[in-house]
Amino acid sequence: MNRKKRHECPDCRTGISRRDFLQRASAVTAGTALFGSGLPGAFAAPSKSSTAETTAQKLYETLSPAQRSQICLPFNHSSRTKISANWAVTKPAIHEDFFTVEQRGLIADVFKGVTSEEGHERFLQQMEFDDGGFDRYHVALFGTPQENQFEWMLTGRHTTIRADGNSVAGMAFGGPVVYGHGDEDAKSNIFYYQTQQANAVFKALDKDQAAQALVNTAPGETQVELRGKSGKFSGIQVKDLAADQQELVAAVVKTLLNPYRAEDVQEAMECLEQGGGVSALHMAFYKQGDLGNDGEWDIWRIEGPSFVCHFRGAPHVHAYLNIGTTRLS
Repeated sequence: MNRKKRHECPDCRTGISRRDFLQRASAVTAGTALFGSGLPGAFAAPSKSSTAETTAQKLYETLSPAQRSQICLPFNHSSRTKISANWAVTKPAIHEDFFTVEQRGLIADVFKGVTSEEGHERFLQQMEFDDGGFDRYHVALFGTPQENQFEWMLTGRHTTIRADGNSVAGMAFGGPVVYGHGDEDAKSNIFYYQTQQANAVFKALDKDQAAQALVNTAPGETQVELRGKSGKFSGIQVKDLAADQQELVAAVVKTLLNPYRAEDVQEAMECLEQGGGVSALHMAFYKQGDLGNDGEWDIWRIEGPSFVCHFRGAPHVHAYLNIGTTRLS
């Protein structure tokens, strides 16, 4: 991949379709979008016996006391809930001699285990472009495998991803996840297909609906806390849309989740349903950051009681997902 000059935006400095793999929702009811990962059975969260989690446990077991002192942290450590588009959760990078060859392989296997096949390929391309490759990223282990709460986390430029074995009940992914890409040419950005999918919703709105959905200024990109059923949300509420328009929103939700493993997608969908389903979401598009002034909105947000996605596509992509039921009771 040809590397282009990266835009050093303040958020990055401080830390704060190419493939048609989308399928529309099979149906949308008044309260629930009925689609899943394609696996049989009810929704299920990852567990301690999931592939990524068992591999993370193997990684923990190979660590020396000196290694554990640097990358193993208490489960309630503040870093576990930090939200940032560019940060190192611990100091050692994967490529450094700090890790053995076996440990690097285990880290790579955990990462592969928490992503879909398409998502894994896309994330690896992004990491190569943004920071020279996967091995430039950083890992931490929170808690211990012997405890009820144990989480593996990988962070770096435009990445925060987790494997938590459902240690945090009612939280998809174990907490907020972050992804992005530093290519400033919007149409070359690895996640441009998500902008296209979101704008398909806007194009389907009538004049009055578009006026309600279009907002001048976006909130801060890291403002993705869950607000519960009493929350106030910008944009247009999905329940006020026609059935075919609701299907388009459901397709965007599926697009956002497709890079991740099926178990996390299932848990995310269960959380969304408990918050009222797709029809309880609001979708907003922001005039701010309209690259090329072309009316293809580069910054947009989908939010409801148990689901937040903030997608900032200008000057390059920073995207944040926070999905959970912790504020519903």
